[in-house]
Parts: sequence; C-alpha cells; structure tokens
Amino acid sequence: MKFRNAYITLLLGVGLFLSCTQKTQERQIAIIPQPQMCEFGDDVFTFDKNCRIYIGDPSEELTRVAGFLNEKLATAAGFTLAFAEELPLEGKSVCLMDAGLPPEQYALHITPGRIVIDYGDGAGAFYALQTLFQLLPDAIFASGVQLGVRWDVPCGYIEDAPRFPYRGMHLDCCLHFYDMDFLRKFVDMMALHKVNRFHWHLTEDQGWRLEIKKYPLLTEKGQWRKETVIGSLKSGVYDGTPYGGYYSQDEVRAFVQYCAERYVTIIPEIELPGHALAAIACYPELSCGLEDSYEVATRWGIFRQVYCPKEETFKFLEDVFDEVFELFPSKLVHIGGDECPKKSWQQCPHCQALIRKEGLKDEYELQSWFIKRMEKYINAKGHEIIGWDEILQGGLAPNAKVMSWLGEEGGIKAAQQHHEVVMAPHNRYYLDYWQADPDSEPLAMGGPTTLRTMYEYNPVPEVLTPQEAKYIIGVEGCVWTEYMPTPARVEYMAWPRMCAIAERGWTKAEKDWDGFARRLEAHLGRLDHLDVGYCDAFYNPYIVFRKDTEYDRVVTISVDAPDAEIHYTLDGSVPTAASPVYEKPFVINKQQKVTAIAMRDGKQIGKLKYKTF
Repeated sequence: MKFRNAYITLLLGVGLFLSCTQKTQERQIAIIPQPQMCEFGDDVFTFDKNCRIYIGDPSEELTRVAGFLNEKLATAAGFTLAFAEELPLEGKSVCLMDAGLPPEQYALHITPGRIVIDYGDGAGAFYALQTLFQLLPDAIFASGVQLGVRWDVPCGYIEDAPRFPYRGMHLDCCLHFYDMDFLRKFVDMMALHKVNRFHWHLTEDQGWRLEIKKYPLLTEKGQWRKETVIGSLKSGVYDGTPYGGYYSQDEVRAFVQYCAERYVTIIPEIELPGHALAAIACYPELSCGLEDSYEVATRWGIFRQVYCPKEETFKFLEDVFDEVFELFPSKLVHIGGDECPKKSWQQCPHCQALIRKEGLKDEYELQSWFIKRMEKYINAKGHEIIGWDEILQGGLAPNAKVMSWLGEEGGIKAAQQHHEVVMAPHNRYYLDYWQADPDSEPLAMGGPTTLRTMYEYNPVPEVLTPQEAKYIIGVEGCVWTEYMPTPARVEYMAWPRMCAIAERGWTKAEKDWDGFARRLEAHLGRLDHLDVGYCDAFYNPYIVFRKDTEYDRVVTISVDAPDAEIHYTLDGSVPTAASPVYEKPFVINKQQKVTAIAMRDGKQIGKLKYKTF
C-alpha cells in the first residue's frame, strides 16, 4: 500500500522515485528504527535560510511540531525557516500535509526543491521529522553551530508505520534518583527512536519518589533511606550516607507536558501489594503489624513487609491513585504486582480471616482479590491497569493488561486469555544486565544480554495463533537502577541496546542483523553529537569460554561491528594484523591466555580484550 496523496503530481513531478543505487548506499542512509519502505535517488534537497515551511492544515499542534525542525536548524545550522501562509510554488519548502493516514503513520516525499510530509495526526508528522533528522548530516544533532556543513537530504520516498502501538522504555527512579534535566534528555532519546511510552517507576521499598499532598510523610520521610548498600545486596557493607529525592507535583505536570509534546505518554507505576516498605515506614497501619518498627530499605531485594488488605490500606491507595490520575492523563497505570511475599499474610489474623470470608483458596488468590478490588476502583475512575506477570497468580483481573518480565510464559498465558500484553522478558529486554563480558564490566544484575540478543528476540511467541498474537501490543526495555547511581551509568547500560528494542517495536521488516549493525554504526555518530555515553562494546571482541573438561576450554570470539576481522594470540602478546584470524571455535589449556582485537581494513577498532583460564 502506498500513502501518496493528491498533492504528489503538483508537488513532486513525475519520475522521481528510484530504487537505492550504489551512490545512495555510499551516503550511509542509516535510519533507526528502519522504515517500512524506502526508495532513494541520486539528487539531494539542501536546507538553507531561504527555505520555507508550509502547513496545509495549520493548527497550534502542527506549528509546534514544525518548530522542532527550526529548533534543530537554529542550534546546528544557525538559521531558521520562515512559515508560508500559502503553498509555495517557487523556491524550496517543507510542506506538512494532512493525508488522513492512521495514527503515527507518515510518508516523506523528497525532491531537490521540496520535502512533503504526509501525516494523519501530530505523532505521524513528528515521527516524519525524526526520520528527516536522520537523513541529514549527523551534525544536525550537535549542541552548537556547525560551520561548513551542507545540510543535504537524499531525494526519495519513505512510507512508514509502527509494528506495535506500545513501544516502551522503563526507568526506575526509586533505587536511584535522577533529576529532571536527565529525564528530559532520556525522553528526547526515546522520541528520536519513536518510543512512545515512558514507564516511570515511582514507588519502591528503597524510596517513594512522588509527592502526594494528602500523605506528606511519603516524601518528607519515605524519600529517604539512611544509607545504601555498597556492591550487591549480599555484601553487608553500607555507605553510611542518607539518600533521597522526589518529584513535586509541579515538576511532574511540567514533565508530563514535555513528554506529550514529543508524543510520549507517561505510564506511572505505583507498586502494590508488595515493594511497599517505603510507604509502610511512613504509615505503619498499612502493614500487617507484625514488626515493632519499619524503615525504608537500605539494600536491594525483596521484603516481607507488604500492604495488608484492609480498609485503611485501600483508602490510602485510592487516595494516592486519585492524585496520580490528576497528574497523569494516561488511561493506563501500572500497579506492579510483582515479587509479593506471602509470609506476612500467612501470619496475619486479618488476612487469614479475609481468606475464609471471601472463600479464597490461599494467599495467591488473596493477591488476586487485592488486585481485582483495586482494578474495580481504577476502572471506575476511567483508567485501566497493567501489571507484571505475577498478577496472573490466583486469577487475572478482568480488564488487566500484563507486562511479561519473567519470560514468555506469562505473556503467552495472558494472550491466550485475550488480555493485552507488553513483552519485556528479563533475559531479553532488561537493560540492567551485562551487555559485554562480565569479567571486564562494572557490576550489573545478571546476564550477559548482548545487543544482538535484544535485536534477534521475536516478541511475538510462535506458539500463539494469529488471533492470539494480536494481543501482543508492544515491547518495553527495562532499566532497573540498583547498580546505576548516575545518569552516565544509565546511558551506558541503555544505549545502544535500546536501539535494538526500538527497532523491534517499530519495524515490521524481517530481522537482518548485518543490515542493522551497519545502520547502527552510522547511528553511533548521532549519539556522539547528542552526548550520550553509550557502551562501545559494539567494537570490542567478546571472548567466551565454554567448559569442556577440567583441563581445557572451548573458546568462541565474536564482535558486533560489521565487516570486522578478529585477530588473536594465545601467549599473552598483543595481536596485530599478522596474528591468526579467528574463524571458528578452538580449544585452549590452562596455561594459555586469549587476547583479541577487532580490525577493519588493517586498523584496530575498539579495545583489546583478553581472558584467562
């Protein structure tokens, strides 16, 4: 299907669209996520200060969207484009035309004299601009004026539409806290990659981050933990330094607007019934009352102190959600539902009496009863819930959506029950896992889960029938921050792996690792201009030892960068172009040390890596 509309004859002329030529390939047209269809020729459109912007159906929204183009040009090129009230018939122009396309879809028509953006809604026009930016020289993403750059765009035609309606990225701001400047940059990066849902994790055992006016202790006290564990949750060593931070409601309102202008919807997460220790430390009456005192958690992990399903608790949660609904326009809210230990409920007289009263089988059905009661309230307020896999335990709430993190099983089960599912399996889409050799990387939660693993994962399980598969509505990359104390660490763990998740969420094309890797290598130049501190393991050899016997290991070596050749040594010396080329797995003994580099055209790319038995 083509999106070309009635403006094409007038605006573009005849005979423009050519398939990609070698000359076009040399321009390194590298768009992430990959569009549905592209055709390019050899001519270019060149932006200059005489070019104008025309909006066929002007509105405040479309004028704002067009403003993103002027914002980029003003910063990097040093000029902006004037708006034309009528369709320019002479000179260069960028024309935004309402073509009645479905939401988020767009088409780009580029000739030497005109760029036409066809859209059906503001999101489609916005995404067309994100693609247009990636057709310009990388310097368009610079933070200052770039002298001597020709702002060329290759002529051609693109039509594009998303694979899934939900394309998400999660950020946990409880285990570590991040300021609004970083959150805005985080969302800008999402928008560039056409990611449209920001799953904001705001409450946890280790800190409550959202101002709730009816319960001021949540941020006066609940934002603070007295100290933080150093290393893993098992280390037993603490830093002795109070840690806190929260987002005021005014900050949240401004951030919600910032995200909306970039077509990113915030999905707030308020955890229940588990991961509630920060709230219980402020209001102990929310617990089962089995401890003498409660404090905000200072280490990572799972805690037995959970919400007790009594009227005081439901009144508290309903009040919290009332304020959440005032702050966040999203119809969907995340209620967590994961990792809720049942020990307190097993020992709690109220919980046991409630199980008998409601005719429940066990504490798992009590959790389901808890969530169903909250869902009924949330639905009555015009909102819907989504939760982690564990909300399936004891029976899924009638209208709930499932975010499948434990693997695929929960997502498959929910889809088979005709509940909508967002796939976020931890072994594929968790960005707190190592992305390279754990022996040479800082502490992480698990893994490794490499860039290629994330790219090659198919989020629609093959066991689903075509009808069931329709209930897979999207994907999400999850950033849990136990071991990410700084924004720099978040960026290092999230990028470029999030590029792979964004591509799987948007692109309908078949997987093509080599093509993606080539596009990504060009795309890294844009991330450099954007000052994103991504992981550069893309260029580094990844050495893996597989145990064979007590005396030997089988060695495999790989590198993500395309067209790279791996050279290695076994005696500890630094490899050169004259060293053996890795072609297939081999065996080493205990005295041998594998040292490897990746080379392209005889020159080293990336870092030297080694591993010893």
